Amino acid sequence: METFSNRLIKWHKRHGRKDLPWQINKSPYKVWISEIMLQQTQVKTAIPYFERFIKKFPDISSLAKGGQDDVLSQWSGLGYYARARNLHKTAIILERDFNSLLPSSLDQLMNLPGIGRSTAGAILSLGFNKKAPILDGNVKRVIARYKNIDGDITNNKTLNHLWEITEELQPKKDFSTYNQSIMDLGATICKRRNPLCDQCPLSQDCLARRNDSIHLLPFKEQRQKKQLKKVFWLLPYTQNGHIYLRKRDSSGLWGGLWTFIENQDFEDLCKEINKLLPYIDQKLIRKYSTITHSFSHYNLEADLYLLEIVNSSSNKNWKKINELDSLGMPKPITEALRKIEENGKISIL
Repeated sequence: METFSNRLIKWHKRHGRKDLPWQINKSPYKVWISEIMLQQTQVKTAIPYFERFIKKFPDISSLAKGGQDDVLSQWSGLGYYARARNLHKTAIILERDFNSLLPSSLDQLMNLPGIGRSTAGAILSLGFNKKAPILDGNVKRVIARYKNIDGDITNNKTLNHLWEITEELQPKKDFSTYNQSIMDLGATICKRRNPLCDQCPLSQDCLARRNDSIHLLPFKEQRQKKQLKKVFWLLPYTQNGHIYLRKRDSSGLWGGLWTFIENQDFEDLCKEINKLLPYIDQKLIRKYSTITHSFSHYNLEADLYLLEIVNSSSNKNWKKINELDSLGMPKPITEALRKIEENGKISIL
């Protein structure tokens, strides 16, 4: 009887994805960057970011030598910015301690910032062709359905069970092809919605298909309704092409990124701007629009206010128009700036 892994490897040779940018001239470095990007991002979204990132940072040494602002600017719009900060931290460690090379040991990889067990397994198998299981979202879905596992996949007990199964199903060779094949199957055939079971090489033995439970798996406990967070944003600007931005602390949400002045209370926002720009008449502050953005755990609603002033100072928070592309800024900020420009309110972009 043909094994689970052999069926997947055969399927991959005919139908698997082989022309993704990180698969061309494949290297452990490219695997690492792509796996970090794909942790919270779909392939089609990640591709242009990956191509720009690799062009800017073609190897570990160039990434280590780049400033955090440079790294974050390449990541702007991709979200989950701790991923970019950890890439930079890890590159510095690799240059210092590993001769600018990724280690080929599971334990050493997992000791690096931002690299968990599944990402380490992907680097080992896809980058070094070493035997190492992976358990990303696609693999969880394939295994949960194939074995009809109905436990909550966010629960440690269920996760440990899934890890045990993925280890048991590993082939004796072709580790890179096998792990790529099971990820591809989850992404293109065993999809979350509308899976293509009639095209699946595993359908004959799929327990979820036999039990008519494919639509129920993998099971994940429903989260509570997202909370709404309301804030006020302020953008001081000049007509000669300067805007005032604030760089956030390196940790936390949007850590290390440039954003608008923010406060959860409008009066406090006004007091804050009076300290920064004491000569400004508060009446000049005018509301521009309300910006909404959804995060994984809450929804953001930000009232954006504009403040035109005559001249900027030498304060480093004042940025010229031609500097914006080199700054790391979250997507809601860049989209708001673009909308302001399109509406002709300020000439900034």
